[in-house]
Amino acid sequence: MTLATILPPERVLYDVPGGSKKRVLEFFSTFIAQNIPSLDSQEVFSRLIGRERLGSTGIGNGVAIPHARSPHCDSPIAGFLKLNEAVDFDAIDGEPVDLVFVLLVPEEADDTHLALLGQVASIMNDADTRQQLRKSGSQRELLDLISAKIREQAASL
Repeated sequence: MTLATILPPERVLYDVPGGSKKRVLEFFSTFIAQNIPSLDSQEVFSRLIGRERLGSTGIGNGVAIPHARSPHCDSPIAGFLKLNEAVDFDAIDGEPVDLVFVLLVPEEADDTHLALLGQVASIMNDADTRQQLRKSGSQRELLDLISAKIREQAASL
């Protein structure tokens, strides 16, 4: 399974209001529950916050990869958010976060979960990619760029 199969265009979000880590996770939880009826926003939020309590998913360089397991996911779900302002995410490098890649996976998806996290990390660890994502000036530009990076990454698997 690749990111291309679980990140449809409507889940690449540009200019998302930040405010705080909690607000970003609340925003995504509400957004995803409105788009996938089997998901409950409070349950998704609770799982994402629960994972954050184990340790921040802020991986550094202004990037966070919040992720959680959900018994209500039939298959993995991804979302990508470019925040309109960086927020404190308790990242390992102490830097605020403005690029957020969210993953929800089924309860039992161990190998899939790790593979998807690896794919996201591979894309987001590239400084040029991060810079290009930050410079994107529209929803379409952001979508085209992240889609191209996902395709490039998938081709290298």
